[in-house]
Amino acid sequence: MGKPRVLSGIQPTGDIHLGNYLGAIRNWVEIQQDYDSYLFMADLHAITVPHDPVTLADNVRKVAAIYLASGIQREHATIFVQSHVPAHVELAWLLTCITPLNWLEDMIQFKEKAVKQGENVGAGLLMYPALMAADILLYEPDKVPVGEDQKQHLELTRDIAARLNYQFGREEAPILKLPDPMIKKEGARIMSLTDGTKKMSKSDPSELSRISILDTPDQIQHKVKRCKTDSVRGLWFDDADRPECNNLLTLYMALSNQTKEAVTAECRDMGWGQFKPLLTETAIAALQPIQERYHAIMAEPGYLDAVLDDGASKAAAIANQTLNKVKQALGFALPSKA
Repeated sequence: MGKPRVLSGIQPTGDIHLGNYLGAIRNWVEIQQDYDSYLFMADLHAITVPHDPVTLADNVRKVAAIYLASGIQREHATIFVQSHVPAHVELAWLLTCITPLNWLEDMIQFKEKAVKQGENVGAGLLMYPALMAADILLYEPDKVPVGEDQKQHLELTRDIAARLNYQFGREEAPILKLPDPMIKKEGARIMSLTDGTKKMSKSDPSELSRISILDTPDQIQHKVKRCKTDSVRGLWFDDADRPECNNLLTLYMALSNQTKEAVTAECRDMGWGQFKPLLTETAIAALQPIQERYHAIMAEPGYLDAVLDDGASKAAAIANQTLNKVKQALGFALPSKA
């Protein structure tokens, strides 16, 4: 028996921030020796909303370099670009054709983003979950690391797979494997620096809302200095009336690799004037080695090309097997060399 398989990815839009790192990438690093990891840059998803074609390809490479700089190792993980494996798009179309429209219309992210885009909303945003389902199901993972806000997408993926299995498969031999979520409870949800009730997001128009992985020490200091706080003396976790306090303590706990109890004891009697410099220093120290490795990787474009080419080849080998299973089940004639 080989290692259980996990799959996850990040959209190459905007700068990768601490929410992405602490909520996803660092978790991938921690589990990589125990799992066969498939990690991708979701560039096809990036065009479901208005995007800048000039920066898309560059952003893909930046995200791949951050994966590697954060500690993802090629011997444990396959790193690839979503659009480099055509099976993603082909399976997405097949799944779209068996997915009820109302399932897609009920997705929370579609409702929220459709309101923002108004009449300019594209059909791709509605069909986004079918592509996400294809991303996952192609690799037959045992686990999918997701945040609480992504559980609905994974549940829909399971529903789509179960529907295809029921309609076109046999109970004793299902076509597609139903993956389970892997949710990291402690520190997995990092909130905005300007609003402790909202998740840290690349789409937030305010740069002050997030600390990016590649921010300079001066930028980090400025953002922490300007982050939203309150007038209460003393710092503690889990106070519903102090979401920013809970978020900043959670951020410090994650970056300093301390327990909740240790942070509570250290910060209980602190004021913001004492805590903010501590958080700034901790963030700078945590990100410095990642930034140094990132710049070294970006200075060797041939190395990054090799990583992505090798990753696409390995990913395609597995994805195409799954795609062919689905196509055969749906009645398609495969090429003689398939």
